[in-house]
Amino acid sequence: MSKILFVLTGADHWTLADGTEHPTGFWAEEAVAPYEAFKAAGHEVVVATPGGVVPTVDKGSLAPEANGGQENADRIADALAAFTELQSPLALEDVDLDDYAAVFYPGGHGPMEDLAVDATSGRLLTRALESGKPLGVVCHGPAALLAATKGDGSNAFAGYDIAAFTDAEEAQAGFADKAKWLLQSRLVDAGVNVKAGEPWAVNVVVDRNLVTGQNPASSAPLAAELLKKLG
Repeated sequence: MSKILFVLTGADHWTLADGTEHPTGFWAEEAVAPYEAFKAAGHEVVVATPGGVVPTVDKGSLAPEANGGQENADRIADALAAFTELQSPLALEDVDLDDYAAVFYPGGHGPMEDLAVDATSGRLLTRALESGKPLGVVCHGPAALLAATKGDGSNAFAGYDIAAFTDAEEAQAGFADKAKWLLQSRLVDAGVNVKAGEPWAVNVVVDRNLVTGQNPASSAPLAAELLKKLG
């Protein structure tokens, strides 16, 4: 079957407004649920990160309270251990988009630290969008869209309808008053149309070849939509 590129943050912290570093990385469910869906459909998954660093999982995403209880937290942890491709990522700089049928970006606060300002990732996203290949981005993953700028300085995703982690959810998570900037607000400033759903409820938005999800709960439904586009 086809190869799907997973682009993950290489950051293990998120620098807050006061300069402190909040430990983070990628959010487990947002990587694991799509991974399981794509593998079950027979696709190969290849991981890439900035510099080819092995990505760090946000420890908070493995906690029972983040997964609806201990049983599901254990399942997520087991699934993460089975996601062996995480241990041998490509460097983003070495990725050839032509090798992949689709591209997927999970979230976690890590992308707020590195992918939001990563020009290599921004060029990859722009090319993926223009190629017509299915492109999936979930939760804080859309921070990476901020680095996808055109030659005239405008954002490649301006005018697109998307879902992303909302300012309301950031407030409920306790970070809105600590962050240097808020994802939803920054995307809107860039001309992207953020279609906000209820906090923590499933919200998947499809606009042309772009499929986006608002939060961890949206990751599995997003993967299902991406698979439809892959046929």
